[in-house]
Amino acid sequence: MVDDTDVNTAAADYGGARNECDDVDARLGDELASLRISEEDEDVPGGTGYVEEDEEPTKLEVLASKLTSNCFKNIVILSGAGVSVSAGIPDFRTPGTGLYDNLQKYNLPYPEAVFDIDFYKRNPRPFLTLAKELWPRPAADGGKITPTLTHCFIKLLEDKGMLRRCFTQNIDGLEVLAGVSATRVMECHGHFRTASCTRCHASFDGIKCRDIILNTGNEKSKGKAPRCEREKCNGIVKPDIVFFGEGLPSEFFSLLKGGDMDDCDLLIVMGTSLQVFPVAAIPEHINNECTRLLVNRELVGTFDENNPRDIYLAGDCDDSIRKLCQMTGWEQDLYKIYNAIPKTGK
Repeated sequence: MVDDTDVNTAAADYGGARNECDDVDARLGDELASLRISEEDEDVPGGTGYVEEDEEPTKLEVLASKLTSNCFKNIVILSGAGVSVSAGIPDFRTPGTGLYDNLQKYNLPYPEAVFDIDFYKRNPRPFLTLAKELWPRPAADGGKITPTLTHCFIKLLEDKGMLRRCFTQNIDGLEVLAGVSATRVMECHGHFRTASCTRCHASFDGIKCRDIILNTGNEKSKGKAPRCEREKCNGIVKPDIVFFGEGLPSEFFSLLKGGDMDDCDLLIVMGTSLQVFPVAAIPEHINNECTRLLVNRELVGTFDENNPRDIYLAGDCDDSIRKLCQMTGWEQDLYKIYNAIPKTGK
């Protein structure tokens, strides 16, 4: 709850420039000023007590007011597998339904081997089989997985001029399919749109790689891994997603050390266990005054509901984002983006 002794200070702690948000702070002050003291109160022994006409705003309500008033200009998103579950893509670690729990049919020595670079070079078939299920394609191209409300929320923030960057741990590419500019998305663990050789690292045509893996290419290549076309190489090709044993894209570290973290005025973390580093360390890189919103099924990382700058919105990502957009008056805008995405491939 906001400390009623200094609502302006508390509201400022929730992010946004004070000079742009005086009207929000003034409204919050008016709400607290509406508390009145009654001279006589039959319910309170001694006759005098406090009667609340309006409850003080919650931290989430303060945040919603700031969003509505366009107080944030450099929102940074950190998203994980939880934002894509409603699209039909399983997360990795949920017992019983997570991807790692459903890989027994591939006869792997250990679940993570499906994304292990050395294992892929020896036996690419498990990944190739899995890739057919995970490969992101728009519905017009035969894709069966479409962006969720949460992906559309990221697009909505960009449309409103508030999005600085979306750091995603996912390889499904659904942020871009939702219409978010590729330059605004840092796909920390890579993506399927391009490909390269695992031996000489030469680039390989992404569409050709897709066609071969999805069995839509040359009949002679069906069911086999793409091979490098450079003379005397013939190495195995894979999409440019980051496997265990490979380094993250250099762009990730450049952005981490650049202005994104320093300028961030609101960090929104969604659908992640914050267990995979270095991406999971992003919440610790932002400035100490920045508001942090966690949209997740459980508290993770260093998020603390007792910390004045931390806000926890518990539950599934889509339900929580819908609630937030209802509070900000953005629900119609959100569904306008969502409904414009073709879904005929489902």
